[in-house]
Amino acid sequence: MTRPELVSLQDVQDAQLRIRDAVRRTPLVSAPLPEVGVSPVEGSLDRLWLKCENLQRVSAFKARGAYHFVTRLTPEEREAGLLTYSSGNHAQAVAFAARQFKVPAKVVMPTDAPKVKRLATIALGADVEFEGTTSSERKRRAEKIQREQGGTMVPPFDDPDIIAGQGTVGLELVSQLGSKKPGLVLAPIGGGGLVSGVAVALKGLHPEARMVGVEPAGAASMLRSREGGGPITLDSVSTVADGLKPVRPGDLTFAHCENLVDEIVTVDDDSIRDAVRWLFSLGLVVEPSGAATVAALLQSVVEPGVEGETVAILSGGNIEPSLLVEWLQE
Repeated sequence: MTRPELVSLQDVQDAQLRIRDAVRRTPLVSAPLPEVGVSPVEGSLDRLWLKCENLQRVSAFKARGAYHFVTRLTPEEREAGLLTYSSGNHAQAVAFAARQFKVPAKVVMPTDAPKVKRLATIALGADVEFEGTTSSERKRRAEKIQREQGGTMVPPFDDPDIIAGQGTVGLELVSQLGSKKPGLVLAPIGGGGLVSGVAVALKGLHPEARMVGVEPAGAASMLRSREGGGPITLDSVSTVADGLKPVRPGDLTFAHCENLVDEIVTVDDDSIRDAVRWLFSLGLVVEPSGAATVAALLQSVVEPGVEGETVAILSGGNIEPSLLVEWLQE
């Protein structure tokens, strides 16, 4: 089997130029380590940097990859309409890109997609259909729609233009650190587009830095695939992190993780809830998927480096208000 060609640092830098007028340069903020009610963080870490993609357009990093993908289409491909399948954030991102280019968008979402993500996607003008609860089910439905009605599919993660767009998160955080060097960067893993793109940028600029991916213990498709030597499909997934539930990583994202990601760790749902609560105490509304990186530090499943800065990427902020209230009251 031919090894997929990896996205290059130049690809990510080119993507940054293409999307700079459409997406936000999100803040990189420092935070004191949590001291009360959570597990201690071991090692030399005395400060944590948070890359706030929860403040991105559509409140998620997905805006970067989807918009970049659409910039690379021909006018004819865009005019055919955009089509995708998503648990929520990518759905909003494709709807956002379609609105920017004034073309129609159709999205297939799971039947259990959070209401906040369903309503936001519809508000952006997309035609939404619902199918099943797994990534495989909604992918099949979207492919059937494409065969019957046409349209240009915007993949949620396993595409070089998507990966390059997501990689601009890595370029930004390195630039925002200024003279400080990144020692450890944590990114959540769903299908693997974000961790792949950020790893390209990080390793291209600071090859000595550690890149760590974080998955929910109940949906660890990338970790299981690495252990098995290639992409595998999980029989089932279960986690509060609805954006990190693909049953199978992409072939291309798996190749990036194999080559560029130093370690993949898993976190339990209790730690994810703790992370959401702690981030809210800082004034940051972060969805469970976006808080997984902080959960890895709270659960002490990753060791902070002795040199360089530690950065946790907060990938999104689309949490159901009622769920946030429930967790804060616990």
